[in-house]
Amino acid sequence: MELHQRIVSAPVDFGAVRTEFGLASGYPSEAVSEARDAVDAFAGDRVDRREIPLVTIDPPGAMDLDQALYVARTPTGFLLYYAIADVAAVVVPGGPLDRESLARGQTLYLPDGLIPLHPQVLSEDRASLLPDRDRPAALWTIECDELAEPVRYSVTRALVRSRARLDYAGVQADADANRLHPALAALPEFGRLRIEAGLRRGAINLRLPAQSVVRDGPEQTGINHWQLVVEPRTAVDDWNEQVSLLTGMCAARIMLDAHNSGASGKTIAASAAETSAADTAATPAPVETTAANGNPEYPGLLRTMPPAPAGAVDSMRRTAAALGVDWPARESAGRMLAGLDPNTPAALVLMSEATSLLRGASYTVLNGQAPDSVQHSAIGAPYAHVTAPLRRLADRYATEICLSHHAGIEVPQWVRDGLKAAAEAMRRSDAISAKLERACIDLTESTILVPRVGTDFDATVLREANHTRPAEIFIPTPPVLAKCLGSPPEGKQVRVRLAESDPATRTVTFVYQAEATPPG
Repeated sequence: MELHQRIVSAPVDFGAVRTEFGLASGYPSEAVSEARDAVDAFAGDRVDRREIPLVTIDPPGAMDLDQALYVARTPTGFLLYYAIADVAAVVVPGGPLDRESLARGQTLYLPDGLIPLHPQVLSEDRASLLPDRDRPAALWTIECDELAEPVRYSVTRALVRSRARLDYAGVQADADANRLHPALAALPEFGRLRIEAGLRRGAINLRLPAQSVVRDGPEQTGINHWQLVVEPRTAVDDWNEQVSLLTGMCAARIMLDAHNSGASGKTIAASAAETSAADTAATPAPVETTAANGNPEYPGLLRTMPPAPAGAVDSMRRTAAALGVDWPARESAGRMLAGLDPNTPAALVLMSEATSLLRGASYTVLNGQAPDSVQHSAIGAPYAHVTAPLRRLADRYATEICLSHHAGIEVPQWVRDGLKAAAEAMRRSDAISAKLERACIDLTESTILVPRVGTDFDATVLREANHTRPAEIFIPTPPVLAKCLGSPPEGKQVRVRLAESDPATRTVTFVYQAEATPPG
C-alpha cells in the first residue's frame, strides 16, 4: 500500500481555528524591542569553536535553526559536536521577552503560519544558527565508543559558525549517492548504531502515517488551497533524531547525577563517564527513581513517560497472534515493531495499538523530592529536552542547569524560581499543540471530502469497534485517519463509504460496506 499520496486540494480558512484556540495575533512590542536589541550576556566567557565545520539539517525554508552538528569517526568510536542556540544568553530573566515566552510555552504550528515562542527577529535571525554567521551556542561534546554509546560528555558556552543549511531530502539524496557533507560522513553509521542501542534499551518508535496539511501551489499566487499528504520519513530523519535523543539522555544523566549526589561539575563528568561505560554492557537496567532525598540545590527538568499500563503489552501480543505476526516471547515491543514493514495492514494495526503503551508524557521537576519515576518509557532511559530552545521553553531551563553543573557553579536563581512554572507552561502548551494540529487536519479532511460524500474508499481497519467506541480506519488516498460505523474486521482491507463530511463540525463519517469488501 502506497502511503505518500497527493490528493485534490480545497480552499481552507484556518482563521476560525485560530479564533477558537485564542491564538495570539502578534508579539508584544516591548518584547519585540528586547529581541531586536538582544546581546550575548556571556560574550566574554565563551570558548571560540568556530573551527568546527558544523551544519544544520531542517525542513526546507526553515529559519529557526536550533541545532548544528558534526559527527566523525575516531579510532575508538565517534566524536559528536552538537551546538544548540544559546537562548538564555539573549533573554533577560524577568523581562518582557521572558514573561511572554513563559505565557506561550512553545511555538505553535498551523498550515498557514506559526505562533512563535519568540519574536521572529530573534528565533529566525539573531539567535538562529544560520550559516556563515557567528552565533552563541551551548556546545555539547559527546565521545562515544564503537557501539555509539557515550563514554564522556560535556556542555559549555561557545562561539560557533555553521557552514551550511541542509534539508532532510537533500541529505538523504547525498547519503544515497555517497557524497555526504564531511560534517555528516559518519552520521549513517552513527545513527544506525544509536537506533540499535535504543532497541536494546526497550525504546519504541512508532511509524504510523503522519498526516500533514500543505499548501497546494506557490503562496505568491494568492490561491488559498490546501492538500493532505503523508510525508515520507527518510533514514536521515531517523539518524538526526538519534543525535537529539542522545544529547537529551546525556542532559538527563547530568541532572540526575547532580541531584542525587550534590556533586561538583568535575565529579559529575566522571560519574557520567562511568555510568555510560557501564551501560554498554548488554541491556542497561532502567533507572526508575532518584535517591530518596535529592539535593534541592541541584534542580532538574526531565521529560518523562510512565511505564505502559498493566495488560497493554499482553493485549498487543494477542493482537499480533491474531494477525499472524511472529513475536518471540523475550522480544520487546519496540524490536517487534521495528521489524515490521510499516506499509502492511498488520503493522498499521499493531503500531496503532502500541500508542496505548506511550501515554502520560509530562515534565518532572527535580526539586529535592523523589519523583515516582524519572524514566521516559518510549526512549527507555531518563531524558530531557535541551535541543530546541528557540521553539520550546523547557530547553532553555534544562540547558542552563546542565551548563551550570558542568561548570561547577550554582544554578541561576531565575532557573530555580521559574522551573515549576516552566514545566506547567510546557504541559499546557503541549496539550494545545496536539489539539491544534488535530483541528487543522480535521478541518482540511472535512473540507476536501465534501464533494466525495457517497464515494467508496479502500481502507485498512486499525481497530475494530467495541462497546465504547467505533472502529478506526486508515484511508491511503486521500490520507485520512477516521472513525467508521459498522463492524469492519481489524487488520483487514475493506471498502467503506463516506456518509457525511461537515467542515462546520470538522467531522467525517464513514460506514463499513461489508458486501463490497474484497476477499482476504
